[in-house]
Amino acid sequence: MKTHTITVNPRFCETDALGHLSNISYFIYLEEARTRLFDELSYGGRTDDWHFILASAKCDFVNQGFFGRRLRIETNISRIGHKSFQCIHRIVEEETGRLIAVGEAAVVYFNFQKQTSEPLPNDLRARLGEYLASAEETDPPVRCGRS
Repeated sequence: MKTHTITVNPRFCETDALGHLSNISYFIYLEEARTRLFDELSYGGRTDDWHFILASAKCDFVNQGFFGRRLRIETNISRIGHKSFQCIHRIVEEETGRLIAVGEAAVVYFNFQKQTSEPLPNDLRARLGEYLASAEETDPPVRCGRS
């Protein structure tokens, strides 16, 4: 199984009044990870030929993240359906390996001209399959902790 990985350097403006990363920032990081995965799958990059809509997104905040601490976002696929697939993201503090957050996103293959969902193309299904993780690998323990 392949894992798609990117790194993010949290910016000062992404923190909140309490000094940790704002909860909205995590969704920006997860979007960046997904779009870079789409590029790697040869299904991204051009909005005039875009085929994905986000049907659902969630993020469980496990530990606090902070400005100046590089994050690694690891992405796998947890489910491949007929017209959609599920991404699972792990946000990890790169220096310590500490799990910061776990995100999920349901992505639908969509025809914007016809305004309807369509079956996943076979080549995309095969490429997604390379990132498919087992249930045990996509279900890390989620618990809130102190930094």
